[in-house]
Amino acid sequence: MDLTNHYLFWKIVHHLVERKQYRLIHQSDEHGEVWLENTGMKQAGIVRVRLKDLDFFRWMERDMELVLQNGENLRKSLRKRKLNIQTIYVSTYPPVDDGMDTVSRGNVTVTPLIVESARYKETLRNDPVLGGGDWDLPQDIGDRDVEWMRGLALTSARRRIQEEQSLFQSGKPFFTYLFIAIQVVMFGILELNGGSHNTETLIRFGAKYKPLMLEGEWWRLITPVFLHIGMIHLLFNSVALFYLGGAVERIYGRFRFILVYVVAGIMGSLGSFLFTDTVSAGASGAIFGCFGALLYFGTVHPTIFFRTMGNNIIVVFALNLVIGFILPGIDNAGHFGGVVGGFIMAGIVGVPKSGKKIRQLLFLAVMIIILSLSINRGWNDDPLKMSVDHVNAMAAEKLALEKWEEAEALLRPVAEKGDPDAIVYFQLSYAEIQLNKMDQAEEHLKKAIQEDESLPEAHYNLAYILQSEEGKREEALKHAERAYELSASNEKFKELYDYLKQEY
Repeated sequence: MDLTNHYLFWKIVHHLVERKQYRLIHQSDEHGEVWLENTGMKQAGIVRVRLKDLDFFRWMERDMELVLQNGENLRKSLRKRKLNIQTIYVSTYPPVDDGMDTVSRGNVTVTPLIVESARYKETLRNDPVLGGGDWDLPQDIGDRDVEWMRGLALTSARRRIQEEQSLFQSGKPFFTYLFIAIQVVMFGILELNGGSHNTETLIRFGAKYKPLMLEGEWWRLITPVFLHIGMIHLLFNSVALFYLGGAVERIYGRFRFILVYVVAGIMGSLGSFLFTDTVSAGASGAIFGCFGALLYFGTVHPTIFFRTMGNNIIVVFALNLVIGFILPGIDNAGHFGGVVGGFIMAGIVGVPKSGKKIRQLLFLAVMIIILSLSINRGWNDDPLKMSVDHVNAMAAEKLALEKWEEAEALLRPVAEKGDPDAIVYFQLSYAEIQLNKMDQAEEHLKKAIQEDESLPEAHYNLAYILQSEEGKREEALKHAERAYELSASNEKFKELYDYLKQEY
């Protein structure tokens, strides 16, 4: 075979690797054959370059049959729904009989392209994959020219593989293991101090608890990341962090990983704070942030992402979202906050060797806007914009600290303009009793009883107020009796009931 064909063969390979971002996946010097892959190319995701002087159409037919068979195996290994293969035959002459068009079988399509020595420029320049290259060849091509082009093509192929591999070698996991160790230690501390299922213990050690966060305990945005509720919760999140955190730390490096993980955890807690009322804890938000960081990597390097881990990441991510909507007790708001935080923070820190300052600044601006809006909405001190449960929880804290005026100021707008329940009226009446506003307390106790007749404390306090008012002893006795009926074990209720009964 003419040396021109050998040179042209390797020049085509070099063009695909260097200009079209293809990756070498198979090479056979014996058969003069190279397979290359580029998942970003829809028309020809796989290109096979074959150095062969064609004689008859029958040989091409047999060769295309082998390509179809190998292509099906390759399609399965790449987990693709469909696979398009372009086979480029570098030949001195075309077959002497009729040529061959595109052939398909199942989900594999093979398109032949014959590059003849006599008219290679026209063929290559008109091809959508090979067009745009410099196809001028030297006048006299010798063995050294062929070896030089071969070395150039293979060096480019090796460099591309090394560049791709370096994307996964920015750092060895260290903080991933440190975070796992911290959450295991904290789980042990919780178990030794009342148990990880104990709400009071969780709140004491930093779980997300909205009333205290509204009081200024903003550090509860990060501490819940290291607390877990039960062994299964801890085990699941530790395994997920081991795999996902390890992948993120390898890709982004240690410092970037810390920022992504911590910020995603904060955003997860912020999402939970904004949209859920329950006490919550766990690394799920930060772990979903790792999903977000990997998805961002996929937007920067889509070809590498889908060739390596992309399909698995997307499937696992989607599965976790579905589970979050199906199973009860899962904090989906925290998960969404985490994945958004991880994605945006990954955009801010950038993928190593791939960062663009303008894009990073845009992501930083988006993060600032989201945080500003969230904090403004979440830390709004208007009780009418809070849920009744949060108002009651905050009021209970103030009453426990004997902050009577603050409790009254918090509860009164809800009692007068909001959608109060029995607890709002009862706690407001308690603050008013301490402030010696007995008429108002009596009114609110009666409203509390209307909302919930089975509240013994409301009956007791109302009886206590009524006993001192002229002409209301009988009404006071009824409420004292009702309080005693609802809670016969309470000594105070019994004493007041017995006292009023004797007096009456």
